[in-house]
Amino acid sequence: MADELFKALADPTRRKILDELAERQGQTLFEICSRLSMKHQLGLSRQAISQHLAVLEEAGLVESRREGRYKFHDLNTEPLRHIAERWIRSDQRETP
Repeated sequence: MADELFKALADPTRRKILDELAERQGQTLFEICSRLSMKHQLGLSRQAISQHLAVLEEAGLVESRREGRYKFHDLNTEPLRHIAERWIRSDQRETP
């Protein structure tokens, strides 16, 4: 799982998609494409963004759900926590 996660995070476009989902959960492909175009001047096709989303889903960073004819995408930060905890010793972790 870590290999897919690092592969997903290696691409700057995928990191921008994650930034947009962190700012606003539950976006459709159309909304993500619009935000990337307007805010980041990325002129990628819907198909290209869809392929990036597939890589992010495979890594567990994005979850999608269908409601009627719409597909909504949400950020899942759990895989990032697992990676961060991988190298933090138990005596370095904060206790709540």
